[in-house]
Amino acid sequence: MLVNQLETPALIVDLDALERNQKRMAALLSPLGIALRPHYKSHKCTAIAHMQIAAGAKGITCAKLSEAEDLIFSGIEDVLIANQVVEPSKIVRLAYLALCCHLAVCVDRMENIDQLERAAAEAGSTIRCFVEYEIGMNRCGVATPEEFCILARQIIASPHLEFMGIQAYAGQLSHEQSHEVRARKSEDVEERLHALINVLQNGGIEVKEVSGGSTGTVEQRRAGTVYTEAQAGSYLFMDTAYGKLGLGFENALFMLSTVISADPGKVICDVGLKSFGVDQGDPVFVDYPQTPAKMSEEHSAVYCANNAKPGDKVRLIPGHCCTTVNLCDALYFIRGDKVVDKVPVTSRGKSR
Repeated sequence: MLVNQLETPALIVDLDALERNQKRMAALLSPLGIALRPHYKSHKCTAIAHMQIAAGAKGITCAKLSEAEDLIFSGIEDVLIANQVVEPSKIVRLAYLALCCHLAVCVDRMENIDQLERAAAEAGSTIRCFVEYEIGMNRCGVATPEEFCILARQIIASPHLEFMGIQAYAGQLSHEQSHEVRARKSEDVEERLHALINVLQNGGIEVKEVSGGSTGTVEQRRAGTVYTEAQAGSYLFMDTAYGKLGLGFENALFMLSTVISADPGKVICDVGLKSFGVDQGDPVFVDYPQTPAKMSEEHSAVYCANNAKPGDKVRLIPGHCCTTVNLCDALYFIRGDKVVDKVPVTSRGKSR
């Protein structure tokens, strides 16, 4: 089947570009000794998670327990929920899932550690725990080495928990457009983490992993970095938001649309806000990259000189790949002008 024979809107993935993005990420991380633990939220597709493992990823990061379930039930054997799980019903499920694979979760308070220990003891499992450290996002995590040490010791003292190390995701730097600012603030984060690790080691606490990092900050890692894992996700697909940073990854994700109305000064297509995540910006027409797209619920438009006619197929680059994928049921894998597979977005809408 040819790509232009797809009914639209259709979210397509250029496998050649995706594979080049995988190779570039490996080339950035391998010399530093950093393992890739890519974030599932960018594609929510177990088929792609297995492609990432086959390409060398050590495991998969996800945000929610429901995503972890999909990954584990598909056979992924190493999963990190880079978030806190605090609801009692979810903790019971978490403890069961920890019987099925190497499963880790983040914590930032004593009560949660106690809940996890009780549930794991009941299930007969071991839950791996990362203590989250607040490094500038002002979201979750403890703010001082002293607080961190207290939680780490509590995990170590819990027979059914295993202390893994530090969750340190500097998401506030991910889309910083100034390379110099990103580099300087990334070094500030490294210094804070070095200081924390020194306190932990002086207290006899072993740090096995330091997990974090995003597509936007991978290039800022240097020899001797404290990070052992990178949780980058968008590198695989890219989008217009990350495209502003000049990171060297290619666009591999496109929304295929059909022109439904056109004249020499405008193009109107059959895809709108119900198909795009626009929280980080509007999509861009590949053929008209300098002209902003105008969006409504069911339509996208571009007003500029063109030769388009109704029935033509056009491609748009999403503003945010992660939230766009979550609006679609399936991805179409393509090579050149051929469709080679259709795969479900396994965890679409899985937000619990």
